[in-house]
Amino acid sequence: MKDISFILSILGVLLIIEGIPYFGFPNKVKEWALAIQEVPDRSLRLLGLVIMAAGLIILYFVSIF
Repeated sequence: MKDISFILSILGVLLIIEGIPYFGFPNKVKEWALAIQEVPDRSLRLLGLVIMAAGLIILYFVSIF
């Protein structure tokens, strides 16, 4: 039960962080959404891979300390 509570806490924090731009800067989010269409798929995939790798590295270091 403790693990589920921890995962839900992390998910809650993630949702709060993800919601900040939409709440604080809705017009900019719309501009970014239009601009991202111009970015090549390969660049977006690479960015996604880098972000996922960074997340895994952070989780790894958190788990060993």
